[in-house]
Amino acid sequence: MITEEIRDELFTLKDEKYREMQVKIIPAVEADSIIGVRTPELRKLAKEFSKRDDVQEFLMDLPHFYFDENQLHAFILSGMKDYENCMEELETFLPYVNNWATCDQMSPKIFKKHRKELLVHIKKWIKSKETYTIRFGVGMLMEHFLDEDFDIKYPEMVAKLRSEEYYVNMMIAWYFATALAKQYDSILPFIEEKRLDVWTHNKAIQKSVESYRITPEQKEYLRTLKIK
Repeated sequence: MITEEIRDELFTLKDEKYREMQVKIIPAVEADSIIGVRTPELRKLAKEFSKRDDVQEFLMDLPHFYFDENQLHAFILSGMKDYENCMEELETFLPYVNNWATCDQMSPKIFKKHRKELLVHIKKWIKSKETYTIRFGVGMLMEHFLDEDFDIKYPEMVAKLRSEEYYVNMMIAWYFATALAKQYDSILPFIEEKRLDVWTHNKAIQKSVESYRITPEQKEYLRTLKIK
């Protein structure tokens, strides 16, 4: 079976030092489920296995036991060239995404050509009760709708989100820090009017101040808006 073949290949590429680092930075994942395959190797494998006629067997073999299998799955989806097929597979996989790394590294290239259709799914994802489905939805808004397709209604959607989940709030903060860098004048009122919860508000400012895309003058002003 292809899944067994994939596992054998993943263990062949195991890097113990890299594994130890991943165990530390991805606490939501059981240490025993992390093999320790570096991202470039996973991307290379994704390209190879995506060409296989039996790759669907692996994609349907959910939930995967190993973190590295989830990563490989995410990279296979990211390279799919058919939008409908990609979205169908993504919707199947999203409920099984259980960590920030798999969530954030999953970025289908085909979405760039289908933003209008993508937006319908994003609106559904951010209303989910699943931590990483929400995070993925906000991440897609950040990636695809802060430039030429920007509309003030998108940050308004994100600003209304409230969660007790660290990984949701961190993504919201990341979204607003990136939005400040790209659409400063439009996004600043969200910070001035304190439309986010306190932790997320301060974290967004922190990340903005750390960004090289924010001017020194903007950083100085943003610091004055932190909530003590």
